Amino acid sequence: MSFFPKEFKEALSHLPETEKDKLILRLLKKDLNLANRLLFELVDTKTVEDRRLILQDRIINHVKRITETFYSIAYFNVEVRWLSGDISEHVRITKDKYGDASLNLLLLNEVLKQNKNHILEARPPAKLRKFSIQIIARVFKVLLLIHKMDVDLHLDFKEDLMLLGKLISDNKKIMDTAVKNGLDINWLLNAEIPSDLANIHKELKANGFLK
Repeated sequence: MSFFPKEFKEALSHLPETEKDKLILRLLKKDLNLANRLLFELVDTKTVEDRRLILQDRIINHVKRITETFYSIAYFNVEVRWLSGDISEHVRITKDKYGDASLNLLLLNEVLKQNKNHILEARPPAKLRKFSIQIIARVFKVLLLIHKMDVDLHLDFKEDLMLLGKLISDNKKIMDTAVKNGLDINWLLNAEIPSDLANIHKELKANGFLK
């Protein structure tokens, strides 16, 4: 069922073009997500792939910077969430479902690859637990995103999934959190996502895990 009645749509269609333009601009000022999406679709010369590559470089460089200036696990977690927000904004603007999975997977691998010792030595325990759970929750997100894609695309992620599995299994703190929150590391090490993953994830959350 359409949200707007037929009569309203018809009335809009009869508005003078100049009046329509004014209304559109006023609405876009109140909806930045829509404005940025239209800017991308109508004006931006970069493709979805171009923007994805730019964001890949930004993620790699930013993780390197916050690793080199590591202060605390709580501060580090804020920076990781900021990068996650960049990915979400990219997806909102471009509708890049492939990038949603690949960029989040890249973020996870870069964070764990560059910060093993920082994570193992992190204090206090409560802040480390919060960080670790968010990492495992993001792993589930990536697996769910890939699972929804055409099976022919799954091979694209195999190498990075296996790397993620190794990075988690090599980090005792993250591995303990994975075990306690129902993440089977073999899904990653073998790059085999269970067909009922959505149900597994839903049941885990209903039972109070991943938070």
